[in-house]
Formats: sequence, structure tokens, C-alpha cells
Amino acid sequence: MSLRRMEMSTEQKKATDVVEKKKGGYRTLPFVIANETFEKVANVGLHVNMILYLLQEYHFDPATAAIVIFLWNAVSNFLPIFGAFLSDSWLGRFRVIAFGTVIDLVGLVVLWLTAIIRHARPECHEEPCAKATAPQLVFLFSSLALMALGAGGIRPCTLAFTADQIHNPEKPQNERTMKSFFNWYYVSVGVSVTVSVIFIVYIQVKAGWVVGFGIPVGLMTFSAIMFFSGSSMYVKVKPNKSLLTGFAQVIVAAWKNRHLTLPPNNSDIWYFHNGSHLVQPTNKARYLNKACMIKNREKDLDYDGMPIDPWSLCTVRQVEELKAIIKVLPIWSTGIILATTISQQSFSVVQATTMNRVVLHMNIPSTSFSAFIIITLTAWVVVYDRILLPLFPKGRGLTVKQRMGIGVVISCLATLVAALVENKRRNEAIREGFIDNPKGVVNMSAMWLVPQYCLYGLAEGLNIIGQIEFYYSQFPKAMSSIAISLCTFGYGVGNLLGSLIVKIVQDGTGRGGGDSWLASNINRGHYDYYYAFLFILNLVNLLYFLICCKAYGSTNDIKMWDEEVETRVISKKEMDTK
Repeated sequence: MSLRRMEMSTEQKKATDVVEKKKGGYRTLPFVIANETFEKVANVGLHVNMILYLLQEYHFDPATAAIVIFLWNAVSNFLPIFGAFLSDSWLGRFRVIAFGTVIDLVGLVVLWLTAIIRHARPECHEEPCAKATAPQLVFLFSSLALMALGAGGIRPCTLAFTADQIHNPEKPQNERTMKSFFNWYYVSVGVSVTVSVIFIVYIQVKAGWVVGFGIPVGLMTFSAIMFFSGSSMYVKVKPNKSLLTGFAQVIVAAWKNRHLTLPPNNSDIWYFHNGSHLVQPTNKARYLNKACMIKNREKDLDYDGMPIDPWSLCTVRQVEELKAIIKVLPIWSTGIILATTISQQSFSVVQATTMNRVVLHMNIPSTSFSAFIIITLTAWVVVYDRILLPLFPKGRGLTVKQRMGIGVVISCLATLVAALVENKRRNEAIREGFIDNPKGVVNMSAMWLVPQYCLYGLAEGLNIIGQIEFYYSQFPKAMSSIAISLCTFGYGVGNLLGSLIVKIVQDGTGRGGGDSWLASNINRGHYDYYYAFLFILNLVNLLYFLICCKAYGSTNDIKMWDEEVETRVISKKEMDTK
């Protein structure tokens, strides 16, 4: 019976492979990339310019508006981890992206309505302006919540879904192709973000919020149409329905078997799938290895080689899937401070509004200067992938750990430069008599902000892309969405930490009736001290990163995951006797 089942499984797999080879490939990329590109163009400009919308239309003070932006970004980056588990464990990537696209579009429409309907925003006939009412805030925040929910479906799955279309382990150049793909995927995202930051933001500032929010709605509609148009051509990897259950089973089984003594390497008591590459667990997080130890073959396995109690005995693969997540968490946590640092652009926008923004006889919107982050990131990817990488032996380039580490170093430098520039801007404002006039424009070009923006972009290009490649290489293909979402989840934690830091600094430095570092009057505050504080946090984070890298050790413990496994399961000893 079991042999026949195994033969049928093999035949079904071959038939499936033939069908899958007819799908996917580079012909699907225009549809997927178009969806990602127009989604980014539609949404990123909103995130960048939302600080001005809150300040001008809802009359928030800068610190409160920054906290709202932080929390919105945090939720937008938290939800992808749930979307990833939903994708890899239940619905599949295509469906999660589809649902996310529709929900995101609805959120954009609701935000557009806040600009169209005059009573959806507070009035301002004289200073001080009226505060927003509870219904007005609910209407506004519901649009932000819907967009965050949509991002939870799109962000964790699009990159992995695109990789599914071109991933082919049978090709000799597959590894090199995938590495190059990650870089150029980020370039495509970078180009779309640059367009959004420059043009969409400019339209919002010059043509007003109704037109400025209406264009993203149109772009997102086109994005959805493009994505659904290619549905019949996509490779749709089936979800691993036992993923979350498997994690729970490993934890419970390891606890039940906690009294067992771990055997030496190359023991014959490990339990694994028939034909599996993973016949022995790794030595990292060894406590969990007890979950896949066969105590008594007659009592633990049924006649067909299946576990009688899956909550007492798991496969080596199940154990390694859980360990893959646990092992990367320390290195993942080093990206939180970096995310907190990069997300500080709300304050840079406030700085830019008080500086001379005329460049080449054009008055540049204060939010458009952040485009230098993406421009630098894109330039770095092009230079590294096409010029620097071929110079390395065998084209291997810098390791993912080296790239992440250099990114952390550059983030330290970026915050130091930001502190020095703000100190110069503040001193110039005081010298020109603007100490009590936060709206006064100092005789100092906003181009002084460009170096810190460029350093942020370089740090992101090294560290964030390195993170994505690192997680993707350490997880099996069935967990690709989770691997990608870890990066966005780190951004979410970073934004949440950023809002907490802003609140603590604002309250802590404003005690006794004095002006806080983050005062509404930027000239009376000390935003330079705040950037200096971030510089210290980044230095501590650099030391922490070095410790985590040393503790992690090799990144090649598992060189090949099992992408497809048979139904029947046997132990190593049984396989050796056949």
C-alpha cells in the first residue's frame, strides 16, 4: 500500500512539474512588477507627504504628527508578518496579494474622500485653528488603517511571488540570477519611489490634496488591473498548511522529550521524510532537536512509518524550519535601530520648510528632498551589481553579513551628519532673528540636508537588501513570504520604537516648563541634540551587531532545503537497511 502511494505521489509530482514549467518565467514579470511599481508610486508619496497633510489640514503639532506617522508606518510594517503566515500557511501568495491590493485601493479612496468632503476636516478661520473632532479623526484613521491592512498583504508576498516566477534550481546560474534579481528588484522599487516622492508629492503641493490624492487612486486601480490580468500565467506555490501547526508541534514535542539526552552526531534515531535532504538536525538551538528523536520505533511509528503522536515526534525538517526563524532573530533585531533612524524623515521635512528650497530656479517641496535616499540606493545597486561585483573573485562580492555591517556603520555617520547640519541651521536661524518665528526661512540652502539623505540611502541599500537576501537564503522556499516580511516587520518595530523615543524625549526634556528638544518651535527646540542621541544609539547597535554576527556563525548550515517531500516517512536506520 505504502509503495503504491509513493509511486502515485511521484507520478503526480511529475505531472505537476510539467504544468508548472508552462507557467511563470520572465513573461510574467511585467504584470507583477507593474503591480508593485504602481502600488509604490501610489502609496509612498502619501507616506512622505502625510506629515504636511496632518499639519496643514488637521492642525497637529509636529511631534504629534510625527507620532501618528510613526504608528501608521509601524502598523503598515507589522501586518506583513501576519500576511506572510497567512500566505505561507493557508491562502497562498497570489490570493493574499489580491486581497491586499483591493483593500489598499479602498483605503486610498477613503483618504481621497477626506480631501473632497470639506466637513471631513476641521475649519481654520483664525489662529489658533480648531482641532479635529472625533468623527473626523475616525474617518481619517480608518483610511490609514485600510492602507496598512492592504500593505500587510502586498509587502510580504510580492517579492517572494516574483521570485517564484523565475526561480529554477535546475539552472546552473540560478543562484547568481536570484542575487542579481534581489538587487534589481530593489532598483525597480527605487525608481517607482523616486517618481512618487518627486512628482506625486509635487502635484499634491501645487495642485492641492483632491488632485494629489486622486492620482494615487487611479494608479492603484491600474496596478490592480495589471496584476489580475496575468493571473493565468503565474506560478502559484501551494501554501504549507501545516506550517504554524508544525511550529507548535516542535515546541510541545521538545518539551515532552526534555528529559532525553541528545545523542552524538550521525546517530540513527533522527526522524525524517523519505528522500529528504535533511536527515540530521543542525547543532544550533540543539534543545529543539529532542523533538525529532525516535525513542521507541514500535511505539512511536505506525505500520506505515508515520508518527502515532505528531505532538511527541516531529521530522528534522519541522525542527529546522522553526530553528531557522529563531536563529535569525538576533541579527534581525539589529535592524530595528537602523529602521528607527531611517524613519526620522518627518523632522527633516520640518527642517526643510525653514530653509531655502530654491534649486535651479525651482522651488522644491520640502518632502521631495527625501528622493535622494532612493536615488542613492538605486545608484549603489547599479554600481555594485554592474561594476564592483565582477571585480570580486568568481563574482561573489561582499557577504550578506559584511553588507549589513557596513550599512550599520554608515547609519552612524548619517545621524552624526544630521546633528551637525541641524546645529548649523538652528544657529543661523537664531543669528537671523527667527528664534520666535518657526516659519521664518533662513539664508541656508536645503541642499545641506542632501548628504544625510544620501547616507541614509546608502545604509539602506547595503543593510536592508542584505537583510532580505540573508533571510531568503536561510529559509526554505515554502517560507519565502515569512523571510521577506521579517525585514518589513523590523521596520514596524523600528517605527514603534521611534514613536516611543519621540514621546519620551518630548516629555522628558520639556519638564519644568522649558522647551523640549522636539518643541513645536523648531528654533527653540534642540533637534540637533535628538539626532546626537540617535547617533549614540546607532553606535551601541553597531557593537550589538558585531556580537550577533559572531554568535550566528556560518550561514551555510543547510545548503539545500527539501522543496517537495513524499508522504511516507522512515527513519535513517530503516533507509540504511533497504
